[in-house]
Amino acid sequence: MIRVLFNKKGGVGKSSLTVNLAAISATQGYRTLLIDLDTQCNSTSYLNVTDLPKESSIADLFEQTITFHLHRRPTSEFCHPTQVENLDIIAGSERLTELESELDSRHKIYKLREALDSLKSTYQHIFIDTAPALNFYSMSALIAAQRCLIPIDCDDFARQGLYSLQQKIAEIKEDHNENLEIEGIIANQYMTNANLPKQIINELIAEGFPVLSEYIGQSVKMRESHQAKKPLILLAPKHKLTQSLIGIFELLDKN
Repeated sequence: MIRVLFNKKGGVGKSSLTVNLAAISATQGYRTLLIDLDTQCNSTSYLNVTDLPKESSIADLFEQTITFHLHRRPTSEFCHPTQVENLDIIAGSERLTELESELDSRHKIYKLREALDSLKSTYQHIFIDTAPALNFYSMSALIAAQRCLIPIDCDDFARQGLYSLQQKIAEIKEDHNENLEIEGIIANQYMTNANLPKQIINELIAEGFPVLSEYIGQSVKMRESHQAKKPLILLAPKHKLTQSLIGIFELLDKN
């Protein structure tokens, strides 16, 4: 299953959720791959991925589609192990920014899907982290994925943004990827004792949005996890926040 976490709104926890869901998938025995498509490279940093071989990032994978190679390297050569057993990564790169316009002008929007098709027999779960923008790379991810997860931070701006995002995903499904579905809305940084988050979630459910029944609360433990460069399943497996993330994964794993 290929899943992309996407929202045009920043600060909703895409990278944190991507890394932690991928790590949980791996610790439950699934061969898992994470792809970092955000030029900030937060997922790569979170997993403490350093000292990779030269020309082994996601930018290098894309770049070889616009340069002449007598022998184009297979996608598997860009997948590298992380500190989490069973979890590999195609590392992020700031160079994605400089490649974007050329990739777009040469109509390479389907190249990520082609690359991931070659890995379907290797990985049971693939998670894609994206930038908070509907750019060439997030479009590539939505075209390559089967399921889209949308994290929100339970404010009114997030709700308004969902309407346009739902329409855009419907257009991508119709024009480029008939298999794409919104698998779930993830309520992140959820404040149990506040009325507004409850109101927003209830309204979204009433409007038919597929809000997942497990909510992710606010906790300093997530920031501690970032600082330690360890997913929560390794840093604090019994913590309430970790258990909520496991709950999210188990809801997805039923699909």
